Amino acid sequence: MTEMITADLVDLDLSAGTKEAAARSLAERMVALGRVTDLDGFLADVAAREAQMPTGLDGGIGIPHCRSEHVTEPTLAFGRSAEGIDFGAPDGPADLIFLIAAPAGADDAHLTILSSLARQLMDEDFKTTLRAATDAGATAALIRGDEPTPEPVEAAVEPPASETGPSDEETPAQNPTVFKIVAVTSCPTGIAHTYMAAESLENTGRDTDGVELVVETQGSSGFTRLDPAVIAAADGVIFAHDVPVREKERFAGKPTVDVGVKAGINRPAELITEVREKAARGETTAHADASSTPVDNSGDSTDGYGTKLRKWLMSGVSYMVPFVAAGGLLIAISFALGGYKIADTDVQSVVDAFNWGSMHSWAALMFWTGQAAFAFLVPVLAGYIAYGMADRPGLVPGFVAGSIAVTVNAGFLGGLVGGLIAGALVMAIQRVKVPDVLRGIMPVVVIPLVSSALVGFLMFAVVGQPIAWVQTRLTDWLGSLSGSNAIILGVVLGVMMASDLGGPLNKVAYAFAVGGLANPNDGSLKVMAAVMAAGMVPPLAMALATTVRSRLFTKAEQENGKAAWVLGASFITEGAIPFAAADPFRVIVPSIVGGGVTGALSMTFDATLRAPHGGIFVVPLIGNAWLYLVAIAAGTCVTAALTVLLKSLRKQPAATGQPQPETVQAPSQTVTVTEPAAVQPAKV
Repeated sequence: MTEMITADLVDLDLSAGTKEAAARSLAERMVALGRVTDLDGFLADVAAREAQMPTGLDGGIGIPHCRSEHVTEPTLAFGRSAEGIDFGAPDGPADLIFLIAAPAGADDAHLTILSSLARQLMDEDFKTTLRAATDAGATAALIRGDEPTPEPVEAAVEPPASETGPSDEETPAQNPTVFKIVAVTSCPTGIAHTYMAAESLENTGRDTDGVELVVETQGSSGFTRLDPAVIAAADGVIFAHDVPVREKERFAGKPTVDVGVKAGINRPAELITEVREKAARGETTAHADASSTPVDNSGDSTDGYGTKLRKWLMSGVSYMVPFVAAGGLLIAISFALGGYKIADTDVQSVVDAFNWGSMHSWAALMFWTGQAAFAFLVPVLAGYIAYGMADRPGLVPGFVAGSIAVTVNAGFLGGLVGGLIAGALVMAIQRVKVPDVLRGIMPVVVIPLVSSALVGFLMFAVVGQPIAWVQTRLTDWLGSLSGSNAIILGVVLGVMMASDLGGPLNKVAYAFAVGGLANPNDGSLKVMAAVMAAGMVPPLAMALATTVRSRLFTKAEQENGKAAWVLGASFITEGAIPFAAADPFRVIVPSIVGGGVTGALSMTFDATLRAPHGGIFVVPLIGNAWLYLVAIAAGTCVTAALTVLLKSLRKQPAATGQPQPETVQAPSQTVTVTEPAAVQPAKV
């Protein structure tokens, strides 16, 4: 097996001034060895990972890393900077830079080696040795583990406890005052922060009197579950994670601290203190099933209220969208088969007189099936907003609140407010200290019963009717939209759809449009049309830009551009994310402009849409379809033109003025294809 790091991958005098330049300098060494096939594509993947969370760590460490299809084998490059480079660590610049490149399908053995490095970085002696190293080969050997890190002098004075055996007084099992903690660590890539957080927590646990701490690392190569007996005996739980905790329900009913993975690295002692304090107060947490849900990412205690509110609302919207897509498309198909008058069909006729050979019967069947799916929109929205706030105990009162919102005609707004009320009530009940004997039935019986009764009272007797009045006024306003008011709303919605490419603003605008379909009128159908048109613009524009000016884009982006044609046509705004991750300003700003143009034109042309999804595949259901397509084309061209212009204004290499043979551009040199070169063109 090729060595993961060699002397050629070590730079003990890294002169880069920024993290981007540092990553490029180290990546060039990987390219030269044939371990990275596309420099720009790989750096785009590194930048995308960096955008999720800065990779700077306390203690002068920068550890940029990613999985990439442009990596041929797991590789590690190391650079040491005399001046320090800002990687976003709270304590300042990093002087020890590790660039980790993992293939998209890296095997478990390689990932284990990478995780071992992550643990080594928590060792002060290891870092001290790296800072004093003078030979690249010896440094590579040290990082590989070929040469052991010098042990501190104190280590020779007293043998490890595992060799001498603990005394009776030191045996945790015989010490009734030991506080037992189980922890789970995970990060998006699963090859660095996961194991560094685990090492930090374990070291702090060993150094803290009266604490016994064990960690389950949920890394890229999978995870080994903690023994159920260990979890059952634990007095508290720490989750340090940036991706959903798998099988989270195993830890239900225990005091829990839920934070991001970097908190596990930077402030482990605070987390241990916090979970002990929660246990002393008798606070427990009921965890939902460990599937990939928005609630799994909303537990960082450092989040502000606005951030938490956004996550709670996005939890409800994300669960509502599949009902919107299924119900809306079924209704759209029914209109295509039977015309708009199919909505006048009596549902009982579908049950009593269904004709297998009648197109009208099939159209009516699809219409009422779609209506049944649509009936769940508000209850699901409210239920999963409450779930995002309070986990599983919030589901029952949340669904009850949503159902009552439909009953009192409070609609979409009623679902939003009802879900927040239900979640807040459950969170308040969960803070009440109860006897140990009642803890087991709290999330199953007591919390759903009490919270549902309170939600019913509030929704029926207090807030339901005022919200219904507001919902009626909003529906009437949408129905009366015309002229400049409609155009302004189109611009606002278009900007929201294109600004964060499937993020919170995009989802808010989409949810607003879908909410109007529950009580459709001419205005709400115009809003739905404008929202879908603007959402199609960013990926279509990137596809067009990569076609007309391919030289401005990397090979990977050119390939992504081909897929973006289909994604944009299907109304999947996220198709533009790879481009925005690599070059945010030159992609997002033009997308905002183009989205606003399309939204305004769609409103100006009085385009309408009865289906909540489908892209160009529901064109037959669009009012003023040809002008609608013109609006999409206009926004696409504006966005593509601005993107090309901004990318063209970037600083380009100076021209020599002489005709040049065909070349391949490498990071710091131009390798001529027709002449021998130190680096083979195919590798570059």
